[in-house]
Order: sequence, then C-alpha cells, then structure tokens
Amino acid sequence: MMKTLGMATSDAERAVESAIVRVAAWQGRVLRYRPVLGGISNSNFRIEVEGDPLGYFLKIPGRGTEMFIDRKAARAASKQAEQIGVGPRTFDHLDYMDIEIAEFIEGRRPSTHRDFGDPAIRVEAVRIYRRFHEARALPLTKTVFDMIEEHRGQVKELGGYLPEDHDWFDRQYRMAREALVTAGLDLVPCFNDPMPGNFLIGDDKSIKLIDFEYASNNERLYDLAIWSGEMFFSEAIDQEIIEEYFGRYDQGKHARLIVLKALADIKWSTWSMVQNRISTLDFDFYKYGIWKHMRARSIMSDPRWPLFLKAL
Repeated sequence: MMKTLGMATSDAERAVESAIVRVAAWQGRVLRYRPVLGGISNSNFRIEVEGDPLGYFLKIPGRGTEMFIDRKAARAASKQAEQIGVGPRTFDHLDYMDIEIAEFIEGRRPSTHRDFGDPAIRVEAVRIYRRFHEARALPLTKTVFDMIEEHRGQVKELGGYLPEDHDWFDRQYRMAREALVTAGLDLVPCFNDPMPGNFLIGDDKSIKLIDFEYASNNERLYDLAIWSGEMFFSEAIDQEIIEEYFGRYDQGKHARLIVLKALADIKWSTWSMVQNRISTLDFDFYKYGIWKHMRARSIMSDPRWPLFLKAL
C-alpha cells in the first residue's frame, strides 16, 4: 500500500518521510511511498512524485552498514553502471545524506534462482559481467582478502560468533590467499553482490544490475565465483560459464573459480556475523552465516582442494 507524508508507523518510514521532503525538485508535490522487500542491508522504498512519470527507488542505509560500505564509492559504481548501460538512471538529490536514489525500472522483475537455470539468461548475465569488467577502474580497490580481513576484525571487536574450527578455516584461507597472490590477481571493476534480486530481468531475458554498494576493483573471477555460489551452479555449469566468458574452457581458471567460491562464502559468513550483532532488520543473519560456513567447509574439505590451490 502506498502511503503519503504523515502516515509513517515505523522508524524506516519516518526516515524516508524525513528524507523525501528535502528533495528540492519534489517540494510542493504530493509524495507517496511504499517499502520494497528483499534487501538484507538497508530499508528500500519506491517513491512516486505527483506529476512525474518516473518512479524512484530510494535506499535508507541500514544501521552500521558504514562499517563495510563506502557510500561515495558505491555512488561512483552506480553512475558508471548507468553510463555503460548495465544499471538504472541515478539521481544525486540526497547524496549528501548518503541516501541513494535511482530510477525504479518498470517492465522488469527481480530474478529468482530458478531463472538462472535457463542457459539463455546465464549467457546474458555473463555478457553483463564482462561489460562491467571491461569498464574503467573504480575509485575503490577492495579485494576479497580485504573484505575478509575487515569483517574478521569487526567480528572480534563486536564479540561476534566464530566457528569452533576457526583455526582450521584460517589455515585454509591463508593457503588460498598465498596461492592466489603468488599466481597474480586480475583486478577489474567487480559487482561483488549477486543476490537474485540484484538482477532485473526483462521479457526478452535482458538484464539490468542494481545495488552497487559492494562494487570495487577485485579479482575478475571472484565475480563469477560468487555468482556461481549464489545460484548453486554445478561444476558442469561452471565450465560453461568459463567457456562463455573467456571463449574457451581452462582448468586453471576453473580451479581458481572454485577456490574463490570458498573465499566468497567465508567473506559472507563473516559479514553475516557482523550483521547479526548490529542490524535491526528482520533477517536471521546467524542462520545465513552458519550456512555459508558449512558450504565453505565442504569446498575446503574436498580431497581436490590442494590440487585446486596448485592449479592457480
């Protein structure tokens, strides 16, 4: 249900009302809003402005997200995605408040995991990733190692949960980091956040990306690895993705992708334990983090793990 000013009943709604009245271009018009569900970091809303044919998407930053999100860098990534045609139009009305406003794209829907069972949609996603990767460097370089170290420090500071086999995890992580750094990182602009809702699919199976909060210059294959992990792709599909992206299949790249899948799960499991301590959103971050720990453990316990590290 759309609400108008004065109808807020929650802190998030009061925050959005306080924000939208500050947009100079919207003053004197009737403003309506409703929540957009699906995010697990922020409070998101659709805004309708009297007399304006556009719908707007507005994001209120979640509590504590400044610990791991550089809003200035996120705005730059969103603007770059807009410029190269893979993201929506953006507006700087409330940049000074670290509140993101973008066009609410009509005629598209958020993807589901099932969508990526369609080979045509996977091919389109690979094309979009390649286009984003080929753009100019972003102002922020933040590798998966930087992310993991940042979240580990935050978990320690907040007194968050660490698995009982943390020392074993740490040894595997250190070995993977050493192997990847020795082999060399291929740093390109990366999306870094392939939640299904961040892919908007059209009737023609085209894709637009949204939500560039975690975008940074990072290892190229990390973007494909974290996407594969999020969509539960099999190793056979991973092979197809590598061939589609690079033009041919390569065992070394496949090994790198699998290692990066495990690192992505460590990153997000640790992030979840930070969120479990600070977030006010109605989401079970502890359960999400435990599940990510389990999947990272399954990859690193695979008898082929040492072979993957050698193949990088």
